Amino acid sequence: MITELGHFTLILALFVAVVQSILPMVGAHKGWSGWMAVAEPAAKIQLVLVGFAFAALMHAFVTSDFSVRLVVENSHTAKPLLYKISGVWGNHEGSLLLWVLILSLYGAMVAWFGGNLPVRLRARVLSLQGMIGVAFMLFMLLTSNPFLRLGDPPFNGADLNPLLQDPGLAFHPPFLYLGYVGMSMSFCFAVAALIEGRVDAAWARWVRPWTLAAWLFLTIGIALGSWWAYYELGWGGFWFWDPVENASFMPWLIGAALLHSAIVVEKREALKAWTVLLAILAFGFSLIGTFIVRSGVITSVHAFANDPERGVFILLILGVFMGGSLSLFALRASALEARGIFAAISRESGLVLNNLLLTVSCFVVFLGTIWPLLAEILWGRTLSVGAPFFNAAFTPFMIAVAIALPVGGLIPWKRAKLGRAIWMLRGALTLAISIAALVWAMQTGRSILGPLGCALAAWIVAGVLVELWQRGGRGTLRARLGRIGHLPRGDWGKAVAHAGFGVTIFGVCAVLAWQSEDIRVLRTGESYDIGPYSITLDAVHEGQGQNYLTTIADMRVAKAGKQIAVLHPEKRFYPVARMPTTEAAIDYGITRDLYLVIGDPQDDGGYAVRSYIKPFANWIWGGAILMALGGVVSLTDRRYRMAAGAVRAAG
Repeated sequence: MITELGHFTLILALFVAVVQSILPMVGAHKGWSGWMAVAEPAAKIQLVLVGFAFAALMHAFVTSDFSVRLVVENSHTAKPLLYKISGVWGNHEGSLLLWVLILSLYGAMVAWFGGNLPVRLRARVLSLQGMIGVAFMLFMLLTSNPFLRLGDPPFNGADLNPLLQDPGLAFHPPFLYLGYVGMSMSFCFAVAALIEGRVDAAWARWVRPWTLAAWLFLTIGIALGSWWAYYELGWGGFWFWDPVENASFMPWLIGAALLHSAIVVEKREALKAWTVLLAILAFGFSLIGTFIVRSGVITSVHAFANDPERGVFILLILGVFMGGSLSLFALRASALEARGIFAAISRESGLVLNNLLLTVSCFVVFLGTIWPLLAEILWGRTLSVGAPFFNAAFTPFMIAVAIALPVGGLIPWKRAKLGRAIWMLRGALTLAISIAALVWAMQTGRSILGPLGCALAAWIVAGVLVELWQRGGRGTLRARLGRIGHLPRGDWGKAVAHAGFGVTIFGVCAVLAWQSEDIRVLRTGESYDIGPYSITLDAVHEGQGQNYLTTIADMRVAKAGKQIAVLHPEKRFYPVARMPTTEAAIDYGITRDLYLVIGDPQDDGGYAVRSYIKPFANWIWGGAILMALGGVVSLTDRRYRMAAGAVRAAG
């Protein structure tokens, strides 16, 4: 009964979304306040209905209702409760329902917190949000219904993919979808502004918090997915340039460019058309990511579905929303007159350079991701584009962003002297060069990647400190520090996020340049050395979890004759899914991770063992945490809550 109610409320939500799509848009065009007022209650009702449908599906998973086909295909009675709950979105249909739930949540948040928005703009934004909801609810109900029943229910299910039976599934997809779907808000604000023909500083102030929130969640989601792959897959890698990884990375890059471009609109009334275009593209790449994950046209270990019918439906959604918005942009872009004039050397120009580098790097990733598909369609050739291409084509743009970032933060608006900014950064430049030279002299190999990563990280972090020091003005040390402490939270958030970017660069370069790897067959009682560590395989024994069998190794780690850890890597086997998994054992540290993996038994009685030393690996995710923290700090800036209304009132 609860399942049928969930299905029914999802259909009701579709009808509410249709009303939300039509009446407020017509009311905004005609100036009918009553019709525009429909938008807010419709958005809230839609959230309640979709929320009930999602709760009904979760109830089916938790209670192991095997009359529901989706539960049979993705659950089992022996599965732990955490994975029954997270298994709700560990499949195509359930994750799509989560997608729609988050979409309706964003719409309801506009209804709750959009009081400062002009009435017509709010009505149009909510109407466009309703249109997106209609498209995805139709997609779900027509091709991906999560509530389908089975006429002859089995006694048990087929279980969830063992690779997904990890706490990462509980956190990574929800955060990722909060970012993916959040880009729809920037899209709706952009299209609503195009319909009105008005983009100004107030509009930029309204759109920035929504974009920042989406970018923040996307940062957390990507970082969680990277860490999950690092410890779960047993390869020790943090990024594989997989098509689905790229699908989330592309809107992150465009979202970062949009955040910086909106600053120019807000401060200088320039780059209006470009900012609107970025807002459209950010959601466009989110839809492209949805197509990659759910169509099966591109092979990926992360893909949810392999169904051409679903792929065609998503392409139709992509064509309607992107085709319609880009056509409207072509008609109205000329009306978005830029008022601010700036010189070639200015903060505006620095932000333009930032936008160009981020946008081009995004299209490089996009080209590498779809090239195998294009090659197969156009020439009938099977190609594979892997890490060598992405590393060679993408890395130079990130190096350029890192070099330009401290300089762009110090040059003033409208007109500037580049030499003055560089002179203020002379200490940071000296520090970066000195650290690079020291690392080059100390490292045993002669890879340029390690010194380069250290230099860029030092340059960015020192540049952030120099910018904060300059913002303190002149006077005594106490007065200067006092002024720095009272800077707006948006400035502090920017500083923390930029510093986090530098920390992540250092972590990535350190791991790639200095990691150690050892692969061998080891018998019980034997030892070997890797770097400064001595590792002994003490014992291997069998065990049993709640829904799996496991082979566990006891591996003792010593350094300079002193034991520092005992690690327990596992090789698990899930009988229901008939699938093995590898569970790495990691001794985490600030300066390195020691990463051990036990493999299959060999004919001579030994076991395949892989060992890695990952220098500064945790700095990768530490930097991501700092970037996300910077976004949180910026969102708490009261200017986001108050200034938009003040600007509108002044106008």
